Amino acid sequence: MRQLILLIIVMTVCSGTSCKAAQYGVARSATPVLNTPSFSAIFGGRDGKTLKTDRCGQVREMEFIALPGTSFKLLRETSSHNSRIYQVETPDYPTPVNGALYVDSRFIELRDSQPPARARELPGQQQIISELRGAIGSPYVWGGNLQQGVGQLSELFYYGTTEEIGKHELLAGLDCSGLLYQATDGWTPRNTSQLISFGTSLAIAHKTAGELTRLLEPLDLIVWNGHVIIVLDKGTAIESRLECGKPGHGGVVTTELRQRLAEIMRTRRPMDSCPKEGKQRDLFVVRRWFGL
Repeated sequence: MRQLILLIIVMTVCSGTSCKAAQYGVARSATPVLNTPSFSAIFGGRDGKTLKTDRCGQVREMEFIALPGTSFKLLRETSSHNSRIYQVETPDYPTPVNGALYVDSRFIELRDSQPPARARELPGQQQIISELRGAIGSPYVWGGNLQQGVGQLSELFYYGTTEEIGKHELLAGLDCSGLLYQATDGWTPRNTSQLISFGTSLAIAHKTAGELTRLLEPLDLIVWNGHVIIVLDKGTAIESRLECGKPGHGGVVTTELRQRLAEIMRTRRPMDSCPKEGKQRDLFVVRRWFGL
């Protein structure tokens, strides 16, 4: 047992008389991925009970929760208290510009050769819609894509019983693209920078809210770089909204589709596609992806 622990700590994979550094990892379970190596400062803190959040109750260091089977390329390693942290890359999520992605070693299994990509199977349309409806009322969690959160966080970072650790401390909730990611079992891209070009674009330029309402179909995405709204049915939109300062700081809600489009179009213009260069703050696109 002692030799096995030492083998994991030094992050090596040995065969016969040769030994080389592991280069890859695979998520054993739901795995938080941060943009900082300071896991223990985020989860638990000095008292072992505190989640580090901003004034809106969000962990801005969170990027996403990798699903079991997600593969990682290990770039470098660093220590953090009693655990080892890896800087990684993954095909499931883009590395932030001028940033990095990190995972805690205890969530992953080391590999010395490149593992296959995580197996993906797109659920049927009605199942996806049912999953979306089942998420209504879930709290907004920055980087969250699992309603139940990550239970293993309570074992690794927090002190006290499960009852003493709140759901928010376990990242139980969804952000806007995480809502879609959960409903499709991780089949769709994980953030809006990818969703903005996902599927095929609809010609929506110069159309009114009423015209757009008649054009849209279930699971179409109303998206811009920073937020995505999902068409739930011909008359309803669903999204996870961050509403800083309100009780719970927002969460998954539904809105009458035409009403939501009218709200968006007060500050944004419908475009057939996003320009590759320049500002994108005042526009939105619609992407159709299901069934293509």
